[in-house]
Amino acid sequence: MKTRFWFQYKTMSPAVSSPKWLSNCARVLYSIICFVVFLIFDLLDAVFCVIYRYLDERIEGEASPCCCSNSKRQNKKKIYVTNDEDDGLSDSLYERKSIFRELGFLLLGRKRENSNRKCSKGFGRSVNRWSDCGCESCLSWVNDGDYKLHFVMRERLIETGENCRGYPSENVIFLHGFLCSSSFWSQTVFPHFSEKVNHNYRLIALDLLGFGKSPKPRDCLYTLKDHVEMIEKSVIQPLQLSNFHLVAHSMGCIIALALAAKYPKSVKSITLVAPPYTSSEGNNACLNALAMLAGKKLWPALSFGSSFMSWYEHLGRTVCFVFCRNHRIWERILKLITRKRDLHFLTIDLTRHTHQSAWSSMHNVICGGAKFMDSYLIILTKGGVRINVTQGDKDQVVPMECCSNFKLKAPNAEINIIPNADHSTVIFGREKEFAHSLEHTWTSCC
Repeated sequence: MKTRFWFQYKTMSPAVSSPKWLSNCARVLYSIICFVVFLIFDLLDAVFCVIYRYLDERIEGEASPCCCSNSKRQNKKKIYVTNDEDDGLSDSLYERKSIFRELGFLLLGRKRENSNRKCSKGFGRSVNRWSDCGCESCLSWVNDGDYKLHFVMRERLIETGENCRGYPSENVIFLHGFLCSSSFWSQTVFPHFSEKVNHNYRLIALDLLGFGKSPKPRDCLYTLKDHVEMIEKSVIQPLQLSNFHLVAHSMGCIIALALAAKYPKSVKSITLVAPPYTSSEGNNACLNALAMLAGKKLWPALSFGSSFMSWYEHLGRTVCFVFCRNHRIWERILKLITRKRDLHFLTIDLTRHTHQSAWSSMHNVICGGAKFMDSYLIILTKGGVRINVTQGDKDQVVPMECCSNFKLKAPNAEINIIPNADHSTVIFGREKEFAHSLEHTWTSCC
């Protein structure tokens, strides 16, 4: 009996341990494949850098500056900024690891760039590159003269601006995430608010700078400061908002925190959905944010897309050239395939940007914002601003680690974890529930 048991144990033990061996082998194989694939991308990005430099010079007369040659901080200041304050540029723009860049591959044959070129706040240069879309819809903002953000506003129904009790009406600013627009809020959450909100609240959903129907200036750096200043210029100052609530999703959360930190006495509450918060401790805050939010991964597909578009400037420009520049053609094709007259707003928003606006916002807001997040939270915590955070536990874009880190820096923040929800379904599919939670937050603040 003992012999038989021993024989069964010996024959079964390899089967029990084999999954561990398989998982280790799979992990090593995955790492090797990742290294090879992204090494090829490094090479292709270097090749396309040379190609675009040549095409830009031939078509526009000068090569558009890229992030391959200006690797030092002092060079960035010479090229882009006019004063000695923080330029708002992320270290991830110029310090992304690339074996070909480190070997000086891209410096071969590169002409010296004009060090006197500065960011044009008036957007004086041609409004788009030859590789960007120049259709009437994408350039509609050019004819306005005084560039301001596009926004959708649902006015309160009471014309006097006061509710039944005589208190001033409430204002709410909604900020969308990366590659989205004001439709993210106006077509999902807005229809589910109660009559009380419709009568007493002014709801303002913005198209952030560089996205949707808002201006997409070629020479803008799309830093946090640029985004905040455009919100001030387009909404806060013209509408004379003395107080307001903020609701934001994903990338918009970082801009919301920056705006709130600038107006801590005016902000009544902040609701952040899937905030991409990473600790700003250490000198490599921007690079750490890039690794956490857009690390080089082949799977899942969403993570691969984020890493591809965040690490490879010229390959990303090629993708935008194929899809964003020709978005009207792709929209017609999708309408024929789906047999729908109107496409979903997320499909349309996905291509309504330029490579400059998406690339710069990704690095200077999402990664660059890591340098300032802790200081923003300190200001808001001291000011007693109410902060609510909503996160899906299946989010593959913003990991749960971000939510945990947020709670450490803002202990008074209210954290709401939504089970079985990812980066988008944390709102989509539960719009009515989310609208009611917003109403509860606003009412309790009043």
